[in-house]
Amino acid sequence: MDAVISTTSEFIENRTYDEVAVGDQASLSKTISQQDIDLFAVVSGDVNPAHMDPAYARTDMFHRIIAHGMLSAGLISSVLGTRLPGPGTIYLGQDLRFLRPVDIGDTITASVIVKEKHPEKGDLVLECRCVNQSGEVVVTGTAHVRAPTEKVRRPRIELPSVRLSRHERFHAVIGEATAGSGPPVPTAIAHPCDPESVGAAVEAASAGLIEPILVGPKATILAAANTAKLDISAFRLVDTAPHEAAAAAVGLVRKGEAALLMKGSLHTDELLHAVLEPGSGLSIGRRLSHVYLIDVPGYPRPLLITDAAVNIAPDLDQKRDIVQNAIDLAHVMGIQLPRVALLSAVETVNPKIRSTLDAAALCKMADRGQITGALVDGPLAFDNAISPAAAKEKGIVSEVAGRADILVVPDLEAGNMLAKQLTFLAGADAAGVVLGARIPIILTSRADAERTRLASCAVAVLIARNRAAAAQKAAGV
Repeated sequence: MDAVISTTSEFIENRTYDEVAVGDQASLSKTISQQDIDLFAVVSGDVNPAHMDPAYARTDMFHRIIAHGMLSAGLISSVLGTRLPGPGTIYLGQDLRFLRPVDIGDTITASVIVKEKHPEKGDLVLECRCVNQSGEVVVTGTAHVRAPTEKVRRPRIELPSVRLSRHERFHAVIGEATAGSGPPVPTAIAHPCDPESVGAAVEAASAGLIEPILVGPKATILAAANTAKLDISAFRLVDTAPHEAAAAAVGLVRKGEAALLMKGSLHTDELLHAVLEPGSGLSIGRRLSHVYLIDVPGYPRPLLITDAAVNIAPDLDQKRDIVQNAIDLAHVMGIQLPRVALLSAVETVNPKIRSTLDAAALCKMADRGQITGALVDGPLAFDNAISPAAAKEKGIVSEVAGRADILVVPDLEAGNMLAKQLTFLAGADAAGVVLGARIPIILTSRADAERTRLASCAVAVLIARNRAAAAQKAAGV
């Protein structure tokens, strides 16, 4: 007969040894998702490529990703620990046979049936099996447990919310930049004089993204590479005095020997000052601005946040350039009509809050064609910009609200705090690039993860190739 199990979802109730009879049974079902596989790999450390690497999985015997066998076995454990016998059960042993693979999307039903009772110690022997939605047996076996002797009825524990990031968006950006669309891009790296900046150059070169040109004092660069145990013998090295590295790197771009600029261990201001110098050849008459490409777990699309690193308190004219720079990047990233949210503390125009006045003016500038290529709306509070529910609650009717692709912050302080909150508290990935010059400028930090540094380089590479293709098209090549 079926075990008498509480049907009240708020509670878990066991059956003591004396309440269990031979023939009692219980089961539960679960549909296996990619997240289940990822979570099991995180907990168990089992990163067998048959379960984690689609490219490898296509070459093995099943030709596809399959779930870990013990993931199905874990469902049997769940039945034993929560249903029959339930809380207080001690797992003594189990024999299992794995008969069929389990795919993502399969619904697995795990069942146990009491076959034997041993009163000496209160042990039970249960027949176990897992079947898929087609009724095919995928796991079969026998479990040995010690049943509880005391009745337990406890509130069901609410499981914690879990958000996993597979870093798929960043991997996709890197993959697109290295997918055979062109050779590595010559990149002048200004003053790579510490192990981190030399390492970033080597990483990007190894990934096939850039062809580094190391610009700075030769002895210091070689010492940094030696400290990091990195071989840079294949890279071009331009020997300069420390204070001349930024100008020399810009000069390589001006002469056409490099198509990208990358910050080494010098300060950002020093590099950008060299870019902005009269005669640098890099000005296009637009304000320089920084854009973060953010991949936030749980948000359905990539977010571009600007400006969080260059412009401290931009005026209206500068904000126009900041917005346009971000829109141009969104186009390169494949977002054909990005939604731009102009952030403030409120979603209504308030003469006492300058950012709301700027937002209103920027919206009208977009209406008049002074900003192009996007849907622009504001002022919007952060929640209204990224949450459809919040926008609906406030009664905001907008093509942008709740679905923003680009977040334009009022000033650098707000942008810096927002970006760092997302990376340090929400587990987001953040790649950064400076736009508004003839070439993109790569800014990396020593605190960045390798994938972040590579993604920053990949974004810059995509921009450079996009501009080169546009120039060729304009020239009729």
